Amino acid sequence: MDPDAARSLRTLLATRPVAALGTLHRGDPAVSMVPFVLPTGQARVLIHVSALATHTADMLQHPRVSLLVMDEPRADTAPQALARVTLQAQAQALPRDDAGHAQARAAYLARFPQAAITFELGDFSLFVLQPVSARLVAGFGRAYSLVGDALADWLCQGPASAPG
Repeated sequence: MDPDAARSLRTLLATRPVAALGTLHRGDPAVSMVPFVLPTGQARVLIHVSALATHTADMLQHPRVSLLVMDEPRADTAPQALARVTLQAQAQALPRDDAGHAQARAAYLARFPQAAITFELGDFSLFVLQPVSARLVAGFGRAYSLVGDALADWLCQGPASAPG
C-alpha cells in the first residue's frame, strides 16, 4: 500500500463519525448506522449500542460483522472513487465489569461526549469489533486487502503516520 493511501484511509477512520454495520438478521443481511471509535494505538473498533436495536441482538447471535466507513461524497469525485474501508470483524460485548471497560468508555466519550447520557441507561453496552480482514479502496485502481499482523499494524498507526 502506498503511504498516501494508508494515510488517507487511517484519517478516514479517525474523522468519519459513523459507519454502516452489516449483521445477519434472521438469516438475511441487514445494515444499520453506528457511531464508532478506533482508539489510538489499538487494532479494534468500539461501538456503543442499545439492546433495543436489532443489530445488537444480531451481533450476540452471529458475532461476525462487517463495518463500512466511507469518505464524504464530493461533486468532483465519482462515487466509485470515494475512499472507503470495509472491515470484517468479530463482535463481542464488553461487560461493564470488564477490566477494560473504563478505558473503552473513555475512548468512546472522547470522540462522542454527547453520548455520556447513554452510558447511564441500562440497555446500552459497548461492543468491541476485532477486525480480521480489511478491504481498503483509496480510489480507482487503488485497492488493498489486509489481514493478520499487517492489518493490526495498519490499524494501530496514527492517522498522521504511514507505513513504509
